[in-house]
Amino acid sequence: MRAVGPEGEQLGILPIEQALARAQELGMDLVEVSPMAKPPVCKIMDYGKFKYTEKKKQNEAKKKQVVVQLKEVKLRPRTEEHDYNVKIGKIREFLHEANKARVTVMFRGREITHRELGQKVLQRVIEDMKELAVIEAVPRMEGRQMFMILAPNPKMLQRQRDQAKAAAAPGANAPRPPPAAAPAPAPVPAPAAEPAAPVEPTTR
Repeated sequence: MRAVGPEGEQLGILPIEQALARAQELGMDLVEVSPMAKPPVCKIMDYGKFKYTEKKKQNEAKKKQVVVQLKEVKLRPRTEEHDYNVKIGKIREFLHEANKARVTVMFRGREITHRELGQKVLQRVIEDMKELAVIEAVPRMEGRQMFMILAPNPKMLQRQRDQAKAAAAPGANAPRPPPAAAPAPAPVPAPAAEPAAPVEPTTR
């Protein structure tokens, strides 16, 4: 077998007994890292520490993963304006959270004969969400429902990330110093009084 030391140094091809003895001298384990190699490669290491480090890396990777959820909003072919605005607000919320939105129009009774109304509702949603979303699945029928799937617009998400970075930057929220007071205006000297004109004596 080919043995590798704890610092990655090559120890050469050794009998397994010799490699085990070397690992025991260092108080470590002999771990097979490339069983398919010819000859197989084993490394001398602290296996417990290795497992702990690997688990820590996996946990850090999971924290950085963004879990995208698919959330649904249901509408009717003749949804009232107030209800429509409430549902649009929900879709905006889902997209800003980096989730996808399934927008479903439900048909009841004879409404199924007016599919164009459902298409009109979904087209209105597309127009209202054009700055925030991209169409991942175009409108289509599924039983008595017509649905589409909207995904967050990557440009919108990038703007959100940029704004978050700017808000978190040092000094971004530091209070600004008050503006310096303007200097008081200098007093204006009063104009000098003009000398009185001489009065000529009059004779009678």
